[in-house]
Amino acid sequence: MNTAAEQTITVHRASVNAAQPAPSSGRWTVEAIQELLDKPLLDLVYEAQTVHRQHWPAGDIELATLLSVKTGGCPENCGYCPQSAEFDTGVKAQKLMEVDEVVHAAQAAKDAGATRFCMGAAWRAPKDRDIEKMSELISAVKDLGLQTCATLGMLEAHQAQALRDAGLDYYNHNLDTAPEYYTDVVSTRAYQDRLDTLRNVRAAGISVCCGGIVGMGEAPVHRAGLIAQLANLDPYPESVPINSLVRVPGTPLADSDPIDPFDFVRVIAVARITMPKARVRLSAGRQQLGEAVQALCFMAGANSIFYGEKLLVTGNPDTEADEQLLAKLGLRGHRTTSTEAHDLHHHHHSEGACA
Repeated sequence: MNTAAEQTITVHRASVNAAQPAPSSGRWTVEAIQELLDKPLLDLVYEAQTVHRQHWPAGDIELATLLSVKTGGCPENCGYCPQSAEFDTGVKAQKLMEVDEVVHAAQAAKDAGATRFCMGAAWRAPKDRDIEKMSELISAVKDLGLQTCATLGMLEAHQAQALRDAGLDYYNHNLDTAPEYYTDVVSTRAYQDRLDTLRNVRAAGISVCCGGIVGMGEAPVHRAGLIAQLANLDPYPESVPINSLVRVPGTPLADSDPIDPFDFVRVIAVARITMPKARVRLSAGRQQLGEAVQALCFMAGANSIFYGEKLLVTGNPDTEADEQLLAKLGLRGHRTTSTEAHDLHHHHHSEGACA
């Protein structure tokens, strides 16, 4: 009896390890990702944690803060977004924040332990004069010793280069969902527009932050399709935010069925397995998951959280609750030294410059 049990375990371990490398073609098929998503949960989380340990120090969590520097009035009609001008969600269009306001918020984020500061602006595509103003904000935040990230909509090649010249480390532009489900969520732009912006960002030597949203009424195959899109980007993103839809009254997706928490954990695990060197970030909606599910997400390879100030317009748990959770789990906020930030940067450029 013991022998049989031992054999089972040996075979099981072999199969877990065999599944770790990317497919020999170098591309992940939707079917291969669906197979991972369908594994027994504990096997999947074990595999994800195994991959995680091979590429990341134990217990290291990046703390990132997101500030909306220009809120509302966006001409896009993304069905999940309270900032669209088309939907009445009580969000009023505001102009771009001043440099001193942004620096004040960035300093507060740094004081609270954040190492990356992301600035979001509700534009479909910024104009060149908007890029000039954003460049000022980026330089000012960079001078505080923080990594900088921006999410400003669709970018042309020369705009991406201008942001890089200002010192931008990361650009966030999410793929949101699988290509075939995208048109159910957004009709004012095409999936290819998203990919074009990512290409422009890569060409400028900026690191890519790109993920998606689950819980928008998509089928499981669309979750597999999203991860396939992300994992097959060449190179895949350095940072992958996974959002659980925050259902905002007034948006078309306000009545979507929430994702099963364990399915959310599965998405995190499969993102980790398919993109082993990416920071996988627990983003919007994590407060609804509760502490135990967030702990499972860390077990499944999440190693970044949005932390602190309000995350765009959906409210984020305050820093104290986050610090208590990390302490309870024996995790620690990642501290970036200036030399490390420079090395990371350099490394990301060499990876991304040819894309």
